[in-house]
Amino acid sequence: MDDLFWGYRSPWAEATGTVPIASNAKFEKVKGSYWKPLLKRGRAIAPAAGWYEWTGEKPHKQPWHIHRADGKPLYLAALASFESKGDYKGATGFALVTSEAEGGLLDIHDRRPLVLSAQDAMTWLDPAIPPEEAAEFLRVAALPPDAFSWYQVDRAVGNVRNQGAHLAAPLES
Repeated sequence: MDDLFWGYRSPWAEATGTVPIASNAKFEKVKGSYWKPLLKRGRAIAPAAGWYEWTGEKPHKQPWHIHRADGKPLYLAALASFESKGDYKGATGFALVTSEAEGGLLDIHDRRPLVLSAQDAMTWLDPAIPPEEAAEFLRVAALPPDAFSWYQVDRAVGNVRNQGAHLAAPLES
């Protein structure tokens, strides 16, 4: 267990100043040169109870809380750098692995984090699994759209000063 900055930028990207800090890593690119070093030695899990997405147009965007339908914890696949390679934001940080949304999740957002079961999270973290196999495992093991439920929540969730479990409660009709 470690406390990392949510975001990652490789040392060479920091040096060029041309690549922004990434909070998400597209699954379609995890085998590419930017993410492959972390796929090899930086597989991580970000535990969560759910995540938020917004629909609609500004200034009336509606937040939604997305969670497992069975109420179990989420184990979000991530890629992380655990060893500081500089004094900039993102040197020691992580990015959630995301993929194209499918099924009903597509009505909320076009992408989603890849969520694993507890057992599959342990497999994802196994350093003995080669990077290419780990990526393929993640593709097939990620929970399907029907494993999730969602509901509207109060817009107060969009302000970082607001804290508390009540922010994940369904909106009263």
